[in-house]
Amino acid sequence: MSYNVTPVPEDDKLIQKYIQDRRVIGYDPLVQPALLRHEITPTENSRLTIASARYNSARILAGQDDRVLVIVGPCSIHSTEQAIEYAQLLRAKIPTWDNLLIVMRAYFEKPRTTVGWKGLINDPDIDGSFQINKGLRIARQLLCDLTELGVPVGSELLDTISPQYIADLISWGAIGARTTESQLHRELASGVSFPIGFKNGTDGSVTVAIDAMRSSSNPHAFMGVTEQGLAAIVKTRGNQDVHVILRGGTKGPNFASEHVKSAAKAIEKARPQNHPSIMIDCSHGNSQKNHNNQPKVVDDICSQLAAGDKTITGVMIESHINSGRQDVPAEGPSGLKYGVSITDACIDWETTIGMLDRLNEAVGQRRSYLIDQGLQRPAGFQRPAASTP
Repeated sequence: MSYNVTPVPEDDKLIQKYIQDRRVIGYDPLVQPALLRHEITPTENSRLTIASARYNSARILAGQDDRVLVIVGPCSIHSTEQAIEYAQLLRAKIPTWDNLLIVMRAYFEKPRTTVGWKGLINDPDIDGSFQINKGLRIARQLLCDLTELGVPVGSELLDTISPQYIADLISWGAIGARTTESQLHRELASGVSFPIGFKNGTDGSVTVAIDAMRSSSNPHAFMGVTEQGLAAIVKTRGNQDVHVILRGGTKGPNFASEHVKSAAKAIEKARPQNHPSIMIDCSHGNSQKNHNNQPKVVDDICSQLAAGDKTITGVMIESHINSGRQDVPAEGPSGLKYGVSITDACIDWETTIGMLDRLNEAVGQRRSYLIDQGLQRPAGFQRPAASTP
């Protein structure tokens, strides 16, 4: 049964209300990005953590550092306390994974297929109150706290406004499967100061991600906002630190060797001057939406690395303190289980350790294999002194 269409009012004075903002309830002011940046500032240690991870991520993606970039952490952040605890767990283990560059997944905004909780920035109280100014403050403070611990962070970019509030604290970014084809997001990616990964489309198509790489590596001019919150024409230089993320799709997983080789061939054809860099998402379509399959994906990746594959430069893992997922109960956030995701299901910390141990070992095996094959290190190749084999 269809709904009743609102008729045009007969009163001329009411027509303006009919044609403008008829479905808008109201407008609430947003804090200026510059004001929030001034209010919540990173420490010197935070800035060093951010800059170092950006630099090393870019080198890995360019094939100039043979470590593997690992984006690991909760599907989404809903508790700052739990996020900091997870970061402390990571920090304690990072020195043991000298073949990996660990970046914590810190996603504050969640794209929804239909409806649902949109993330900590949009609804920090998880009650439908949409206190976005509060969410922005919480997100920025948390990123400062995480990077102060020495743990760099990665996040997904969903719009062109929120990055003005937190982009200076991010070391790696992602454009999701639903937005990779969006011109707006390609333009945004062309101007950010950190590496960006584009996920393949929800149908599994890698072509849209490769097109996005080509687009965002070029200069753009588009409408956006300044640090003062004013509408402006944003002009960008283009971002060369871009790569593809294989995340599977409706047609099935795409992490196997044949998928990686096919994607690498397509990337080389589109960008012959660049290293065909591929990150594999162990979750989503590649896990067939079963978090318990993530270790199986990592095991396959490890086999490819040990066999000498040079195009796999990154891995994404959805991990939390405890495994699984939960819905927000009727009593609200107070009834949530500790350390369990409220969006996609995650593996637990103990499982994460095992997966990263195996990845770390596999990268070392790849290095040994390639050295045995007589491969020369590429021009510009370097490793941190403490990690040099």
